[in-house]
Amino acid sequence: MNEKIMTGFTDAAQDVLKAMLDLEVEVEAPEKPESSAAKNKVIVAVGLIGDISGETCFCFPEKTALEIVKNMCGMEIEKVDDFVTSALGEISNIICGNAATGLSQQQIACDILPPKISVKDGKTPYEDEESSQVINSTIHTEAGNMGVAIKIEE
Repeated sequence: MNEKIMTGFTDAAQDVLKAMLDLEVEVEAPEKPESSAAKNKVIVAVGLIGDISGETCFCFPEKTALEIVKNMCGMEIEKVDDFVTSALGEISNIICGNAATGLSQQQIACDILPPKISVKDGKTPYEDEESSQVINSTIHTEAGNMGVAIKIEE
């Protein structure tokens, strides 16, 4: 079931990033991500309710965040600010909405909550958790890599 859930989110990310930003996407198989103590990461957390209860977190390193927003608006952006975080929150919200729709077509009821956005240094959410209820993947794009972590509550 966890693989089906992660595939729903990574497929949605691939579709949204291609359609909205014309970015080619390659998804790394779910695994524990490399330690990532990068500075200025934008973390977008979207709550999940329904048959799947928990949270999906998208982690955008600063360079990737700036490149994605540059592709969205067609202008150079030099720092992570409210405009950048808002744009990444919207992209993440669209990805999660599409994933929820795709999962519902597989008879898995899933709804999403509004995104919570933070900019911080340090580790990616759930990086140190040893749980079968946390699934991670990395999405590689021409704009840079982004992490996806899904924590399923029991």
